[in-house]
Order: sequence, then structure tokens, then C-alpha cells
Amino acid sequence: MKSSAAILLLPACIVAADAFAADKPPQFWNLTTSTVTKLEVSRAGANAFQSNQTVNDPDGAVEHDERLKITGVESGVYDLRLTLKDGRTCFARNVHILQGKPFAIEDKDLKDCSTS
Repeated sequence: MKSSAAILLLPACIVAADAFAADKPPQFWNLTTSTVTKLEVSRAGANAFQSNQTVNDPDGAVEHDERLKITGVESGVYDLRLTLKDGRTCFARNVHILQGKPFAIEDKDLKDCSTS
């Protein structure tokens, strides 16, 4: 009898966990070998990049293996424009961002890099 009650409660726990995650902002997880000094987000293909997200970090930059809370972005598919400490500006395209979930960018995700 107790095991059937636990089975009935399990779906409710999963729904509650998903609802809790939806209240949290997504997080950018920098797995590149560079420090990110500027991170801008645009809906995929729109080329309408929003304000710099690194202002959400206490030191204004996102080092390797550091996470950054992303604000003002709903779940969806986005293009990212990243400016790196070495002066390069690169793009990561078609990145899936979900509320309450981290998304990682690695060196292999960086495309169309240029120096300014």
C-alpha cells in the first residue's frame, strides 16, 4: 500500500521540480579556454543582439568554468555574440536556452571569429 502512494506522488514531485526550475534564470556556462568580457543574445537568425549580459557578473567577465545568470531572455533558440579577453569577437549559433537550466559554450561552438 505504501509503495503505491509513493508512485502516485512521484509525478507530482517531477512537476514541482520543473515549476521551480522555470522560476530560475538560465545560466551561461563558459567552457571555452578564454575569458568572456561581453556576451550578447539575439533570437536565432534575427541579428538583433541585446545588451551585454556580463554586467550581471561581479567582475564583469566570465572566466573558464564560471557560470553567469542570463536575464531578460525567455526559453528559445538564440545566437550569441561573445567578445573574448584576447580581443576576438565570435558567434555561437542556434543555442537552446531554457529557463532554470545551464547552457554550455565550448571552443568548438565558436564560429566566425574576428579581431577588432
